[in-house]
Amino acid sequence: MLLRDYPQSLILTGPTGSGKSRVALELAERLDAEIVSMDSMALYRRMDIGTAKASLEDRRRVPHHLLDALDPWESASVAWWLERARASCCDIAQRGKRPLIVGGTPLYLKALLHGLFDGPPAEEAIRRRLQVEADSIGGAVLHQRLAAIDPVSASRLHVNDIRRVIRALEVWELTGRPLSTWQTQWKPAKRDETPLESPFPASRCLCLDLPRDVLYARIDARVERMIAEGLVEEVRALRQLEYPPSREALQALGYKETFAFLDGAADLTETIRLIQTRSRNFAKRQMTWFRHLPLLRIERPELTFAAWRLTMV
Repeated sequence: MLLRDYPQSLILTGPTGSGKSRVALELAERLDAEIVSMDSMALYRRMDIGTAKASLEDRRRVPHHLLDALDPWESASVAWWLERARASCCDIAQRGKRPLIVGGTPLYLKALLHGLFDGPPAEEAIRRRLQVEADSIGGAVLHQRLAAIDPVSASRLHVNDIRRVIRALEVWELTGRPLSTWQTQWKPAKRDETPLESPFPASRCLCLDLPRDVLYARIDARVERMIAEGLVEEVRALRQLEYPPSREALQALGYKETFAFLDGAADLTETIRLIQTRSRNFAKRQMTWFRHLPLLRIERPELTFAAWRLTMV
């Protein structure tokens, strides 16, 4: 497990729009750390504005890892990211620095804290068939089917999270066992308990939390800023690449809606409103995830350095 290998690693997470990047830059400078991105969309080159990727100036200020690691037509699994995060942490530690892992992708965070479950490999024929079904009859029908065979997984997955709903159905078809029964190595503890299988202290894994009205206002303003900075032009340029974007890239928050705008499905005002609404909903789902991870310590942004300073070794 990554955090067993690198006990000096620190994790800073939180919902979209919570200010992780700004706080991380200050913390990295004060803690002599380098930043490892834990953002599944910041992996992609040419997807800068919609992912709120660290600027070149910020990267000169503090070295960043796992940004611009893939072309938009490529795909990354959790296992792929975890292995490269391990390599980045090794490189940082060998140079006498502290890895600061920053981002809000829940599955990456869960893998860091609790490892990956030993499920069956992907079966592309099943995935293609289920995707065709989702496209023709709607993802809600697949989610209902999942709820009938694996209510635990269905309760964790949003009805629009088609990719993971399909994976859960795929696991059922391949093994006859619900996905939730495969995920046995992650057993949530109570909030004030540390699972026996993980020595990583909660004081080294902080989650930024803001009052909901403040967070939502920041999200709305950020979406408007992204549009002003050229998100539409960035998405239009993705369509002019030599290969089409991968399924993961096409589903990225903000990009999916802008692709639809370019297809004439909505005007710009409606598109902005939709991105804002979906971003707020995503932030809410992120915090639900984070609050159920027992190793996370919830903090206000202004308290993060003090929380770590008290426990540094």
